[in-house]
Amino acid sequence: MGDLEIRSVEANDVPAIVAMLADDPLGAQRESPDDLTPYLAALERLAADPNQHLVVAVRDGRVVGTLQLTIIPGLSRRGATRSIIEGVRIHADERGSGLGTQLIEWAIDESRRQDCQLVQLTSDKTRTDAHRFYERLGFTASHMGFKLQL
Repeated sequence: MGDLEIRSVEANDVPAIVAMLADDPLGAQRESPDDLTPYLAALERLAADPNQHLVVAVRDGRVVGTLQLTIIPGLSRRGATRSIIEGVRIHADERGSGLGTQLIEWAIDESRRQDCQLVQLTSDKTRTDAHRFYERLGFTASHMGFKLQL
């Protein structure tokens, strides 16, 4: 395997990212690779916010993974800053290669660099393989998450 680069997302990465987001049973229901307009608008909002870090993993010039890291200052936990990892996707050809571990380790290292005291993430209840993956990396299923669709 070639060298891996983790870098900020550029507009020309969006089609590959959306394809990865749509490449599973859950994503296929909520993503629309046919129309990139809302994704490009979201990228502009993300790029303008210094607390948002949308990155891609690139190997041999090809986008093979992505995640979003959000830094959140707060009052709880004695004014702790926390980070949230979202939208983790690995290209089907790269699953099992260690790329997911490298991306999460990048996010943890960046969280430390940003003086975060806690890294958190959510994972759909049906993604049992992902749950085992996160537990192997030291995450614990300590909370129950709730969502309200608007």
